Amino acid sequence: DHGKLTPWRFIVFEGDARERAGKIVAERYHQLHANHGEETLDVQRNMFARAPCVVAVVSTAVTDHPKIPEWEQLMSAGAVCQNMLVAATAMGLGAQWISGWFAYDRQVLAAFGLSDGERIAGFIYLGTPAQLQEDRPRPEPASITTWF
Repeated sequence: DHGKLTPWRFIVFEGDARERAGKIVAERYHQLHANHGEETLDVQRNMFARAPCVVAVVSTAVTDHPKIPEWEQLMSAGAVCQNMLVAATAMGLGAQWISGWFAYDRQVLAAFGLSDGERIAGFIYLGTPAQLQEDRPRPEPASITTWF
């Protein structure tokens, strides 16, 4: 954030707030997909119950800044997400960065308190892992690196 704009903010979901958020997500899902099964609706309802703390990183990029392009501001919000994962891991916590369909649904976002110009950079799930997770396969650095 070289322009010191701080183009992000946080919404923390803990305790009962996780249940309220899940209810919002489930109700909207039901509006969009009336022919779902109850099991599918339960999955949506429990989206925020998977961790004791979920932090929404909200991108608040200024679209018409004279010096800092919107793209760089969006990247700053993404860097906040990554830094939260690194910090949580260093503290011995489990952390996962997700989005999900509801991160793009304006009705859900409005219910979470986002304005029209704001977007979700990610939901960071934080807690103590029930088991150690194996890292997923990653590409070899040579396969994604070009020397100029």
